[in-house]
Amino acid sequence: MLWYTGENKMIDGFILAAQFLTRLPIKKSVDFNDEKLSKSVFFFPMIGIIIGVIGCVFYHIFSYLNESIGAFFALMAMIVVTGGLHLDGLSDTCDGFLSYRDKNRMLEIMKDSRIGAFGVIAIVLDIFLKYVLIYHIEGNIPLILGLSYGNSRLIISYIMSTKKVGRKGGLGDMFHSSNPKKYAMLGGVAYIAIILLINPVYLIPLLFSFLMGEMMTKITYRKIDGFTGDVYGATIEIGEIISLITFIGVMKWI
Repeated sequence: MLWYTGENKMIDGFILAAQFLTRLPIKKSVDFNDEKLSKSVFFFPMIGIIIGVIGCVFYHIFSYLNESIGAFFALMAMIVVTGGLHLDGLSDTCDGFLSYRDKNRMLEIMKDSRIGAFGVIAIVLDIFLKYVLIYHIEGNIPLILGLSYGNSRLIISYIMSTKKVGRKGGLGDMFHSSNPKKYAMLGGVAYIAIILLINPVYLIPLLFSFLMGEMMTKITYRKIDGFTGDVYGATIEIGEIISLITFIGVMKWI
């Protein structure tokens, strides 16, 4: 039966990726074992593209009223689809990193469910900047949103596979411990091949996203000696912004 084949395990990996990165109503229960977790990383960029396309659908629905309204609902749709999960990671990371305490205290602050001033400021600036960027996109909006959100998830699959973790026992540590390098590489190769088929110049935003990922790694290692789930979320949010900014520049250039 298909239920026990390798193809079905890949389907389970896709479902796990969607459940981890979104709040899409997928009811199928999937075991969090190492094999399925590692395979789920292959689909991270695809999930990002799906999130961006959902945002674009709402953009086109509401842009008939006004482009600014379209940009607003596109952004809100993508926040709802992700459940604000990555925004929460961004706020916790900013609260911790900008507290300038020692490593253990930073980790405690990041684990605290309460949000601090830096976290609030980070969320407000993140949402406002994304709204401005989406409003000013010129060209193929589904492509730009899809690839921007795909880029950031590809970066996370790379970071999860190759970088240290700062706290044991969390969900991020579970993904890292599943040894997903092979599937992260295969997913990355497939994703880059798709970009090359569309237009090689669109690799530029991906390149800047990778540079951002390396900068986040340097900062994170200095602060807490490795990544946590919150820092993964913050990296996704910043990666989306970097990709959108770069795409706007690229579209003006070409």
